[in-house]
Amino acid sequence: MQIKPILAALRRHKAGTILIALQIALTLAIVCNALFIVHERVERVSRTTGMNESNVVAVQNLYVGSPASYLPLMKTDIQAIRSMPGVEDAYVTNAFPLRRGGWSTTAQKDPDATKDGVQSALYFGDEHALATLGVKLIAGRNFTASEITSFERDQRPAPPQVIVTKAFADKLFPGGNALGKAVYYIKGRPSTIIGIVEKLTVPWIDADFIDNVTIMPFLFNSSYQHFLVRTKPGQQDSVYRNIANTLYGVNRMRVFPEKSGIRTFEMVRSNAYEADRGMATLMSIVCAVLLAITAAGIVGLSSFWVGQRRKQIGVRRALGARKIDILSYFMTENFLIALAGVVVGVVLALGMNQWMLTQFEMQRLSVSYVFVGVVMLLGLGQAAVFAPALRASRVSPVEATRSV
Repeated sequence: MQIKPILAALRRHKAGTILIALQIALTLAIVCNALFIVHERVERVSRTTGMNESNVVAVQNLYVGSPASYLPLMKTDIQAIRSMPGVEDAYVTNAFPLRRGGWSTTAQKDPDATKDGVQSALYFGDEHALATLGVKLIAGRNFTASEITSFERDQRPAPPQVIVTKAFADKLFPGGNALGKAVYYIKGRPSTIIGIVEKLTVPWIDADFIDNVTIMPFLFNSSYQHFLVRTKPGQQDSVYRNIANTLYGVNRMRVFPEKSGIRTFEMVRSNAYEADRGMATLMSIVCAVLLAITAAGIVGLSSFWVGQRRKQIGVRRALGARKIDILSYFMTENFLIALAGVVVGVVLALGMNQWMLTQFEMQRLSVSYVFVGVVMLLGLGQAAVFAPALRASRVSPVEATRSV
């Protein structure tokens, strides 16, 4: 197949050629970045928390009234929850993974350091926290009941003992010897690392310190609390249905928020990543629509050109051109248009990603997405033109004798 006659024919149809090439270029630029966003969102949604997320119920509780201390209410509530049929363990805390809210601070390994610390989320809990979360303790020990103290809102958290995640420990002490070392959440008040858990994520899904967590042996003396409950296998639904009545039976002076009051952890995860799933779905629909429109444009233009060239095709057939020659001509012609489009599209895709990188702090587009997009658009173009090209190859040589 000679390319020069094809290029000469395309120069006589500049408008259609340029429009289809530009459509392919824009589709490639948008689809590459959209697929990148979809993949990024899917990765976020499937990200693990480090917890054993099955058989967990989260309760958001707000006490009504102003007692001298909320600690007696909290202790009574947690004992009532642990006594429920089907409950394996439970504890009260200020935050947990995927909650989308909580506390964080900067920790130092040097008592005199004032900068370059390591950011960490703060989870309060007692000796039941690790078992309820289902995290793996890989070094050291758990808290003991005697180490659990109360914490007031106007205080700054710096207990004598803490349990930290491996990621946080390794950032503070890169040598891997964090166990037993002192860390400073407040200048001049050391906290000894008595335990290290394998993995536990922060409450926020967008944090850049996603695996940096400190568990502190505190009961937070506040009207606003979270109870995290681990149920026995197969008992989650029963506990989920009955836990509100159990707590109301202890004390009715409380409020459970309508949407986030009592949730299974599956619901917590679903709520946390609702926007990400929506974005992934939207971008997937955009990709599908753009690809369908591009394919339709190629089919329409190719069909139009076949209709215009029936007499020329008939002449070629009369001069001895085979059906495969005609089919090859139109397939090659469309491939050249698509190739020009994807070359421009690659430049647009990278430029669009650079703009989004500066405006929205997105990650840099991987070359693999550009490659996949190029292959997808070239393949789509060939698939779209095949039917019109096949019709062209079936034009009879007798068409050469008919008037235009």
